[in-house]
Amino acid sequence: MTRTLITSAIPYINGIKHLGNLIGSQLPADLYARYLRARGQEVLFLCATDEHGTPAELAAAKAGKPVAEFCAEMHGVQAEIAKGFRLSFDHFGRSSSPQNHALTQHFAGRLADAGLISEVSEKQVFSHTDNRFLPDRYIEGTCPNCGYDKARGDQCENCTKQLDPTDLIEPRSAISGSTDLEVRETKHLYLRQSELRGQLSDWIESKHDWPILTTSIAKKWLNDGDGLQDRGITRDLDWGVPVKRGDAPWPGMEGKVFYVWFDAPIEYIACAAEAVEEGVISDWERWWRVDKGASDVRYVQFMGKDNVPFHTLSFPATILGSGEPWKLVDYIKSFNYLNYDGGQFSTSQGRGVFMDQALEILPPDYWRWWLLSHAPETSDAEFTWEAFQQDVNKDLADVLGNFVSRITKFCRSKFGEAVPEGEYGPQEEALIADLQVRLIAYQAHMDAIDIRKAASELRAIWVAGNEYLQSAAPWTAFKTDPDRAAAITRMALNLIPFYAGLSAPFIPDAAQAMATGMHTDLIWPEDAASALTTLPAGHVFTVPDVLFAKISDEQREGWAERFSGVRT
Repeated sequence: MTRTLITSAIPYINGIKHLGNLIGSQLPADLYARYLRARGQEVLFLCATDEHGTPAELAAAKAGKPVAEFCAEMHGVQAEIAKGFRLSFDHFGRSSSPQNHALTQHFAGRLADAGLISEVSEKQVFSHTDNRFLPDRYIEGTCPNCGYDKARGDQCENCTKQLDPTDLIEPRSAISGSTDLEVRETKHLYLRQSELRGQLSDWIESKHDWPILTTSIAKKWLNDGDGLQDRGITRDLDWGVPVKRGDAPWPGMEGKVFYVWFDAPIEYIACAAEAVEEGVISDWERWWRVDKGASDVRYVQFMGKDNVPFHTLSFPATILGSGEPWKLVDYIKSFNYLNYDGGQFSTSQGRGVFMDQALEILPPDYWRWWLLSHAPETSDAEFTWEAFQQDVNKDLADVLGNFVSRITKFCRSKFGEAVPEGEYGPQEEALIADLQVRLIAYQAHMDAIDIRKAASELRAIWVAGNEYLQSAAPWTAFKTDPDRAAAITRMALNLIPFYAGLSAPFIPDAAQAMATGMHTDLIWPEDAASALTTLPAGHVFTVPDVLFAKISDEQREGWAERFSGVRT
């Protein structure tokens, strides 16, 4: 049986992430992991905090704490929020771990041995006000490509173009805002990615099933302009993985650390090694080393489109260049942006609803359903409070929640809290046949990681049950034919564990509540006919609490007002 390794783009440690970050990587990865586990597959789902580089140092300085202390604290915060959203990581690691330090230095040594690292003297911005070099995100300015005036020194988040700090127009220090800058010479290590262009091109061309978004970005970065460029992998910073060649000092690189975009993807591997120490798995190499058993692993990554270049070029270049049999990614599911009420979510600018705020006002299933059913797969999507209210009320409260409440309360009033006797007739057989077709379609969409299509099919499955209940009308049949009403009620009650099993990857809390209420386990229905006879006559159940409360106009208006400003 194929084993599936799933990684989600690892979030920066510099603060709590917004809903755009959540739907751009972690949440769809969790959906897929939950689905595969429900189907009986062995899954290892890994994520971590990205703790090195500029964001960590700047955030720690703003908080007035040592960077190591700040990172440890924020890792705990992010881990708790992930639990709040029911993200089912097998391990949530840290890029500052000893395992990642060792692996990063190991890869650097292997690349150097292969002649793929060069020492380059380069000109870099030095801030007189801050008395330090300002690499990468320590510098902000205007993007020379699109004119965005808040571009960072490594990448423009508006157009995703990769930049060097010296490319920026009217640069300023991200620390002090000072424009008293000077270009000085410093030495850094470069990964000679251009030497691996052929291998990378062949590998990308072999991925015929990747989303268009993923392949288009990868090929653009590989072929545009002068093609794949060599990339600096060290920085003049205090916090990070010290530059060493394996365990040995790297002459001339004293006091430098590896660039965060070099060590961060290596944390995917290190995270598995951390999981061994935590007792989650017994052998991490069987997931990551082809020569140690990973040949039967399917590796799937989830990320926003701004992360695609690093995961289709830089990280694979590190793995290929090492000359060692590491597992390369098989499928990259990338996402466009989720925007917020006419603008962009932005961690740096504090715009939008953040994950902790979302959980303060509503349970996780409300957010999970809306975000996944509007996942920005083929184009950017937009969150509005009006759409959120409308879809939650319609899909979750009116369709699913109302169905469960309506039939369980009807049964209790007419037959008691147990499944009544009743023989299925033509109407039930037609429903079973329809749901079997829909079940197959739903599974196909989930297998293909077509999230919006899967959500649409799941919604249609819920609707089919509602339409059946409305058409069969057991409350009317009971007046003249109690046996017929009993059969309808039996079918409708059996739909509840059917819905619970299918819905669990999307809305795990509500799914568990449905299963608990029906006194059953959460089980994935492999076929509709057997699933819809799960509850025999006499099976006892409990009328569950309301699954989903409707969002009122007053609540919507209040939240729109509350979240209209900048998060401080």
